[in-house]
Amino acid sequence: MAKIQFLQLPVPPPSYFAATGNVPLAAASLASCLESKANPIQGITASVIPPEDTDSLGDKDLIDRICKEGPDFLGLSLYLWNTERSLYIANEVKKRNPDIQILIGGPEVNEDNPYVLGESGFDIAVSGEAEHNFRSLMKSLLNKESLENLENVAYRKKNGELSLFGLPSPANFPLTDFPSPYTTGHLSVNPKRSTYLETVRGCKSQCTYCFYPKSSQNLRTLDISETIQLISNLKSKGARELVFLDPTFNHRPGFESFLDAIAEVNSDGQMTMFAELRSEGVTPKLANKLKKAGFNRIELGLQSVNEETLKRVKRFGSPHKVAEVAKMLAGEGIDLLLDLIIGLPGDTPDDVERGIYFFLEHGLGEWVQAFPLSVLPGTSMRKDAEREGLVYMPKPPYRIIQTPNFSPETLRDSVYFAENLLERRLDEFARPFLCDLDPKIQDRLDWYPARSKESHIHFLNSLERGTRHQSVWFHSDSLSNDLLEILSMMEKKVDSEPFCTIDFVIPLMDVPNSKDILRLESLLNSKRNSYLAKTLAYRGENLQHRLVFVIPRGKEKLLNWRDSLTGEESFLVYETILPDHISKLDPENSHFYLVTGELIHSKDWEFLKESMDPETITFANRKWEERWSMEVLGYGEL
Repeated sequence: MAKIQFLQLPVPPPSYFAATGNVPLAAASLASCLESKANPIQGITASVIPPEDTDSLGDKDLIDRICKEGPDFLGLSLYLWNTERSLYIANEVKKRNPDIQILIGGPEVNEDNPYVLGESGFDIAVSGEAEHNFRSLMKSLLNKESLENLENVAYRKKNGELSLFGLPSPANFPLTDFPSPYTTGHLSVNPKRSTYLETVRGCKSQCTYCFYPKSSQNLRTLDISETIQLISNLKSKGARELVFLDPTFNHRPGFESFLDAIAEVNSDGQMTMFAELRSEGVTPKLANKLKKAGFNRIELGLQSVNEETLKRVKRFGSPHKVAEVAKMLAGEGIDLLLDLIIGLPGDTPDDVERGIYFFLEHGLGEWVQAFPLSVLPGTSMRKDAEREGLVYMPKPPYRIIQTPNFSPETLRDSVYFAENLLERRLDEFARPFLCDLDPKIQDRLDWYPARSKESHIHFLNSLERGTRHQSVWFHSDSLSNDLLEILSMMEKKVDSEPFCTIDFVIPLMDVPNSKDILRLESLLNSKRNSYLAKTLAYRGENLQHRLVFVIPRGKEKLLNWRDSLTGEESFLVYETILPDHISKLDPENSHFYLVTGELIHSKDWEFLKESMDPETITFANRKWEERWSMEVLGYGEL
């Protein structure tokens, strides 16, 4: 019996205790489609690597896990945030097991994505919605048949080159053709995580920056009775938050009746729900029905306040209608996500400014999320990018670099302008992991210069593996004297696990030499090979590999050095404080603090919550750091 294993890697979060939001729905759906009751694929068993492992294991341990289980086939679901790490793992698995056949699919696998198709660590690429074609592909592989005429499939030829994709096949199969992975056991409901589900595929909108129009323009739905049966099943399994991945939730036929049916199932309010809507057609009556059904968060896309831009990118719609519906939903007590894209063709920095003021004037500023455009594979915008004068990163996150109306500097300045008006940071903050050592978990390493040869060798060996997010502390008596060795160990660590999030932490007793800091920064900047490392490169930040200095409280020279910094550095400086000093902190100072010790009084905790910028406070104690992340920062899944 052949074995296929599916791997869907998570969005890498900015903080150790932040939820990844990883629900491998795509991977589990492919595993389930092989087990269709009407016509199961014979001769193969399927499994999905669970989120508990993909969220926690480092690169090496994840590769070891796959190789140890030894599947005949490995299927990878590629998304914007996990493509590079997935392909790296594919290459490493292939080195250790050349006979395994590696399949890739997902939104990143498109004829217009030379980055992915130019990689060599996979054998087969599948484009578009995959269930129907995937079954045909697996039959051919199991029967050792030619893949030459398979629709939407490209394969590695004997000379190592990738073939062209077979003829494109539209995604028109009914969603009822294949069982839900929640019913086959390939995907479990975890009450502590969101539960993702699809009740509609396809999208009637033609937005040029979005992948959905290429995927399918015809709406295919689970009818109301089937959807309610699924929702009831999920509720019985303990689901607490449902996230509908339907491209435009309110485009499904019979939407009002659908909401009534959900409200009946969820009459006890056990579940909360999230979906993305178009503002057109939303009435006060529908807003009330959304609330009664259990929707506590809704996403609305304004994208631009310039109506000519909206026509140009085929978004259409009216900004004033978006504001009207947003206020309608907010009046029902529903939280919002209101999208504004920076750098759309036709837009200017003035349009971004007008967009932020538009939201503020309507009292909606607290819900705005503004972000630079990404030119995604498979979109009309990518096809027309050269004609539109769009310059973008060739690899994830495919962020816009320049347009006819935006220079790299004005793109960055537009983000900063929006943040100043909204009085909050819009991008995720790279929160370092500075917790004390737990010998049971490989998430912190400590290096000391005066170690024995055996201890030093053990440390170097330990550098080669760890958890998905980890910290490496260098306790140097003299940074200048130990700099070359520290640089060597940092490089070894990054090269060993290039897609793990790593905080390199250096406690200081003396003011560091600026040239030494520059060399440390230069090393990490030279290793910006991942989505996470590049996503905030435009503002000089690295979410993947962070440099952190820790200074003691009361050391005047070090405090003066910290105070002299401009705030534009790529490293962070944390001042250690004991719990007894919490009440003496000045909320007006924008410094970062590492609170040590295990006992924190409730009054001090409340002071930190109410008075301090929450991103500036971190804890050495794991219990307090996790509580802060969940309770104050809201980094928990639910």
